Amino acid sequence: MPFKAQLIRIKYNRLKWMFLVGVTLGIFSCKSDLEEEPIELQTLDQVFDRRDSAGVNANRFLTDCYRYLPSLGNRVGGDFLDAATDDAVSSNPTNTSVQQLATGSYTSDNYQDNLWASWYQGIRKTSIFIQNIDRVPVKGKLENGTPMPRVWKAEAKFMRALFYFELVKRYGGVPLMGDKVYQLNDDIELPRASFEECVNYIVKECDAIKDSLRTDPFNLAFYGRPTKAAAMALKSRVLLYAASPLFNGGNIDGQNILTGYTAFSAGRWQLAENAAKDLMDLNLFKLEPQFKDVFTTRNNERIFAKQGGNNTSFENNNGPVGYANGVNNGRTSPTQELVDAFGMSNGLKITDENSGYDPNDPYVGRDSRFYATVFYNGAPWLNRPVQTFEGGSDKPGGSKQQTKTGYYLRKFMGNFESLANYSNVNHDFILFRYAEILLNYAEARNERLDRPDVNVYRAVEQIRQRAGLSPYQLPEALTKAEMRELIYLERRKELAFEEHRFYDVRRWKIAEEEFNKELHATVIYQTGTGAIRQSLPILKMTFDTKMYLAPIPFSEVIKNPKMVQNPGW
Repeated sequence: MPFKAQLIRIKYNRLKWMFLVGVTLGIFSCKSDLEEEPIELQTLDQVFDRRDSAGVNANRFLTDCYRYLPSLGNRVGGDFLDAATDDAVSSNPTNTSVQQLATGSYTSDNYQDNLWASWYQGIRKTSIFIQNIDRVPVKGKLENGTPMPRVWKAEAKFMRALFYFELVKRYGGVPLMGDKVYQLNDDIELPRASFEECVNYIVKECDAIKDSLRTDPFNLAFYGRPTKAAAMALKSRVLLYAASPLFNGGNIDGQNILTGYTAFSAGRWQLAENAAKDLMDLNLFKLEPQFKDVFTTRNNERIFAKQGGNNTSFENNNGPVGYANGVNNGRTSPTQELVDAFGMSNGLKITDENSGYDPNDPYVGRDSRFYATVFYNGAPWLNRPVQTFEGGSDKPGGSKQQTKTGYYLRKFMGNFESLANYSNVNHDFILFRYAEILLNYAEARNERLDRPDVNVYRAVEQIRQRAGLSPYQLPEALTKAEMRELIYLERRKELAFEEHRFYDVRRWKIAEEEFNKELHATVIYQTGTGAIRQSLPILKMTFDTKMYLAPIPFSEVIKNPKMVQNPGW
């Protein structure tokens, strides 16, 4: 064998061994301070004990699976994923991970949001639970008679389906393991399943488990455990992605079954519409009256969340930097593009001549979601106005990390406008909420119909009404294209910084326009006669067609000859 080929084979074998050891160790890698014996030191026979009618160890194993659920916030090298979109940039003065995502300066060997191994560790661990829980004689049933082992198994299958979706939305088709748990001596050179097979698998799992899950999403005793509604919400999101242009008729590689469907089908919009409507028809959820409260209180808009605890993490990471408490890092700088996306309180865009927008006083009379999302110059916070003018307390210049755009992120924070210091706030990671379902429904139904009907209007208007827009009603007789544009805009405003826009713009297949442009800051000079505002470019985004899908990690391709790389990578 030639030396180069030998070298590649040695590297491949080492990577294969490291992968298997990693996922094996990943089975037992978290422990509680209260455990008598750390769970990672227990055997499967101890965890799934045939004599444990309370299922204590099995429940601990299942609970440990939850740590693989997606976390939101400052998770990509210390930044929000949204700072890789046109909604924000990182305040960090260095070339950050999200900046590399925004400018396309990454390869398959250093993709900055590579969670491939983590998701597959989660898949492996939940599969181990699914395979073994029936050995445990757990007593107890739900009110509907469902035995607890079946409930726990359904929870594990929900998480596994969610892990697969996180992979599919990034990469397209990925290897499907089913219920098999691979061992060190197994052949793990698995090919990627088609995009269609992956979607069908996730949807089938959601349908199979929904009636085995708890039905009360507001029972705080089981907060953070998936319910029937969570499975339906996941199905809604999966089918919306599957129906979207990137995968449904806009496949970036034509007849490549790994990167999408090979032909358009309007019926996929019908499936997405039905999935959202089924969840709406449960009549369990409603929009929280105050938009800010959605993110700091456990309320009836939340469908499913990963527990994050009571703390001041969002405030400390992203608050304006000039306050006396000295713990604000100002990490996230919303762009002028995002600020301009928020219209006026009368529902009109700031570019509409009838909107009442005043460029000399630009932050007055705006959509209430603007005030709940962005800190602007003059915004109240910790007993004084935010100062993002040049030389102001929150934009002092020099080497200190501070806003690059004249704005800071406000969303997810407590109500500290008139207080001197922060106190702990609920900062769970909300993975599904009712507002998204309404927008999913509106988008899918609008795309299915020739023109939007009253049901499309009603879904979008609920979102606008909660935002306090007056009038919240939309203009009559909108065309399909006009309603589409409006739904896109409502998603941008409503779901900002919740990790939707990065993927929404891709699934809509408009990233070559939206993510291939200059982003802007507003520089404010405070003078004796008022403020002077100047718009300046802050970052040039770059987007290439291959960036619609993430590259399969190089390490996976090199160790598995059957792993086909995504187009362009």
